[in-house]
Amino acid sequence: MDLQLSPQDLAFRDEVRAFLDESLTPLLRSAGALTTSVFTEKEWSLAWQRILHQRGWVAPAWPVDYGGPGWTEMQRYIFASECAAAGAPSLSPMGLKMVGPCIMRYGTEAQKAFYLPRILAGEDYWCQGYSEPGSGSDLASLQMRADSDGDDYVLNGSKIWTTHAHFANRMFCLVRTNFEGKPQAGITFLLLEMNTPGITVAPIITLAGEHEVNQVFFDNVRVPKSGRLGEENQGWTVAKYLLEFERGGGSAAGLKVSLGRVRRMARAEGGDDAGSLLADPAFRGRLAAAEIAVEAIEMTEHRVMAALSSGKNPGPASSMLKTQGTEAMQRIDELAIEVAAHYAPVVQPDARTPGSNIAPVGPDHSLVAMPRYLNNRAASIYGGSNEIQRDIMARLVLGL
Repeated sequence: MDLQLSPQDLAFRDEVRAFLDESLTPLLRSAGALTTSVFTEKEWSLAWQRILHQRGWVAPAWPVDYGGPGWTEMQRYIFASECAAAGAPSLSPMGLKMVGPCIMRYGTEAQKAFYLPRILAGEDYWCQGYSEPGSGSDLASLQMRADSDGDDYVLNGSKIWTTHAHFANRMFCLVRTNFEGKPQAGITFLLLEMNTPGITVAPIITLAGEHEVNQVFFDNVRVPKSGRLGEENQGWTVAKYLLEFERGGGSAAGLKVSLGRVRRMARAEGGDDAGSLLADPAFRGRLAAAEIAVEAIEMTEHRVMAALSSGKNPGPASSMLKTQGTEAMQRIDELAIEVAAHYAPVVQPDARTPGSNIAPVGPDHSLVAMPRYLNNRAASIYGGSNEIQRDIMARLVLGL
């Protein structure tokens, strides 16, 4: 596997760096640095999305026919790496990386023409209606019903852990349209509007004290059948396709940035022997172990890039990357907590607001250590728990 960048890729990398230097304002960089989960706050992610959309770079993996830039797999990797290194705020993955590819694959021409341009421009902000109380990792057991009534489905039930549902104007949702036979065979995939009468969004405050997730209730909500993606009772196939993108790679660049942050923190903090914590052999060993794990993830991502270049989808390799990436992230979070020490538990959400004039208690680098640690504990659960990913790998990769 040749990891050397070609002259063309080096020129592209320089172009990306110049664009980021010019386009990332101090507030956008601050928003990126203060993000404590997968999702940057809507205000900042959409501001950055508009800039990228104007340049034509908002959807690196999309085909040119649908508004993508036509980049190679290596160019996409370079772009993601440079954005992470520059501290750019993250874009919501729900539209661009998840439902967008599903609409391309399973949508009608009318659905593609309507939704895809709106996703690119940030006109639609999506949330995901998958998990339910009692049906999280066992997603096929979902019970939210959708009864056929003329040209509509009538939805009753609830969804939970719905990220940014309080911001979203649209949801892609799994519902049960058949209660007989195999559970997977009775699920339908719907696209719906969040302002539809009968939808109620109730906040769930996380351990980090943040409002990121919600429970969404449906009381006789009428959704036109024109919002169905794919055939009735075939939504499980669409959902599995989407999950390959939700669980996919591209995490090594961000993990490297996090490792660099921890290294700088440790260099600035004192250790037990009057030197910096970074000079402590025990801490340095744990940091090195995390770096080795990240290097292994990066090599796996390069192998996946090679497969994607030949036209294959991520497949079960996405389960491997999801498992290793989330566990490496949690290991790095634990190191950051160790460095932040007694400053880590201080609750100071106002100081974490981009542009805030409130000085943090303790070093700046300790400000987000605990919120990131707490938020990222869920990373090995959402998108399919890591236990389920290991089962997928056992069956589809190892043939057990």
